[in-house]
Amino acid sequence: MPVEVTRLVLGLMVAFFHRPIADFMLDQETSLVVMFRQRGVALPTLPGKDTVRNVYFAVGIGMATFELVRIWVLFLR
Repeated sequence: MPVEVTRLVLGLMVAFFHRPIADFMLDQETSLVVMFRQRGVALPTLPGKDTVRNVYFAVGIGMATFELVRIWVLFLR
């Protein structure tokens, strides 16, 4: 039970802080893409900030929803 609650809290935290997480990850990916392009590796363009933020929000809500369903099923047994 503590593991499920921890995962639920983690999912809610990702959903709550999706903007700073997405911005940080996008900055890291941008610097990585620049490094590869300087070495001659052709990579596709990165998605926009709004897209990345929406993805992280959806991941957080998905994690929280999945754990809520798991907790609900555990209590039904």
